[in-house]
Amino acid sequence: MGGMGFTTIDYLVLFVYLFITVLLGVLLRKRSQTLNDYFLAGRKLPWWALSLSIVATETSIFTFIGVPAISYGGTMTFLQLGMGYVLGKILVSTILLPSYFKGDIQSAYEILTSRFGKRVKNFSAGLFQIQRVLADGVRLFGTALVLSLVTQFDEVWTILLIGLITVVYTFYGGMTAVVWNDVIQLAIYILGAAIAFVVLLAKIPNGLSGVMSAAQPADKMQIFDFTFSLQDPYVFLAALIGGASFTFATHGTDQMMVQRYLSCRTKRRGQQALIISGVIVLAQFALFLFIGVMLHAYYIHFPLEQPVERVESIFPIFIVQQMPPGISGLVIAAVFAAAMSTLSSSLNSLSSSTVNDFYRPYLSPGRSEKHYVRISQLFTAGWGGILIAIAIVSRNWGGLVEVGLSIPSVIMGCVLGVFLLGKWTRVHTEMAALLGMIVGLTTVLFVHFNKVYAWGIIPDLAWTWYILIGSLSTILVGAFTERFYASRNQ
Repeated sequence: MGGMGFTTIDYLVLFVYLFITVLLGVLLRKRSQTLNDYFLAGRKLPWWALSLSIVATETSIFTFIGVPAISYGGTMTFLQLGMGYVLGKILVSTILLPSYFKGDIQSAYEILTSRFGKRVKNFSAGLFQIQRVLADGVRLFGTALVLSLVTQFDEVWTILLIGLITVVYTFYGGMTAVVWNDVIQLAIYILGAAIAFVVLLAKIPNGLSGVMSAAQPADKMQIFDFTFSLQDPYVFLAALIGGASFTFATHGTDQMMVQRYLSCRTKRRGQQALIISGVIVLAQFALFLFIGVMLHAYYIHFPLEQPVERVESIFPIFIVQQMPPGISGLVIAAVFAAAMSTLSSSLNSLSSSTVNDFYRPYLSPGRSEKHYVRISQLFTAGWGGILIAIAIVSRNWGGLVEVGLSIPSVIMGCVLGVFLLGKWTRVHTEMAALLGMIVGLTTVLFVHFNKVYAWGIIPDLAWTWYILIGSLSTILVGAFTERFYASRNQ
């Protein structure tokens, strides 16, 4: 069926939003005089803004277009993963977060130096950078895919446009610009989702009862699935344990999230910001999953003229074809908001890790704060270029949500493992920790590629188990190696 399409008013709304985003970053430029200002906003940001920034950063483009696509094509069992996320955030706030407030640090990985040595810290920081740039390259492509559908521009040009705009405001404003833009962007995409919800409800015959009638035969409203399966990431056990361990790793050891806590004045404020963000994200997942159910009901009554090539396109197609002029522009701006909030945070954290973990201690120690801020801006731009390149090559990697969540799941399990090795065991030997991490990472890579290439050597496992496998392997091998060295030295 046809539709209204993207109008001049929509383009104007989108342009105004993008202009304001860049302007805010430039206006906040003069506030960043030191590294503490540039990466931690002087530790003066209110906890509620940081909580909303965490939400904006982690939900991103995957939530806005990926989550509705999951329930459109399946059920609402993805919500079980959100429940695991809340549990994971409680674990982070009680187990790992207090450690970050015991000293004056700017990088999550600095605390590994005193326990295990510089090589463990460097390896962990390097793994963070690899997974961050790969996962967020996929996110950038996801946003470009939406803009390409709207404008009919080539995906490469839309990747360049979004990437460059995000680099500009992050380059100038640092963490202060990132967080306050996140707050605005979260408000915009929640507003966009709410408007889409209302418009869908108005267009579906019989409204809410029409949605439920269409959902019932396909069991679309199913939330809990207690089936035992190692292959399905959205059955209860895999989703709850996987969601908790995934969040434990990404929110406990990922510099992008740790920067948020460190920007709070106190440990208690950081814990408050983190846990409340979990509740908000769970509510968001429920909203976007129900939008997917509504899209299913709508297209039963008004089928598309041609089937979609990618199921992630279904929500953007509705936005452009069926929403009133001006409103389409606002909702597409919300898609940009979802993506740019994550990308800007990623750029700032990548630059922070590069400067604090590598550049300052090894390449140029003892320089002025002004020098480090200038170098940080250059690293922000450099990482922006790499993210753009990854986005361009990631176009054929598969489903956006699955790929975006699999990348950190493969890589970050061993990083969580070494943090817990330092927290829960007496291991202190650098070699034991490094060997544990290498075995943990290798094990998960083997499990993942066993599935990808169908070697059939071990049972197929869903990505939700990867963090648990990687962290447990790291802890067990690290602890065993420590005991082995200790017994040989006795």
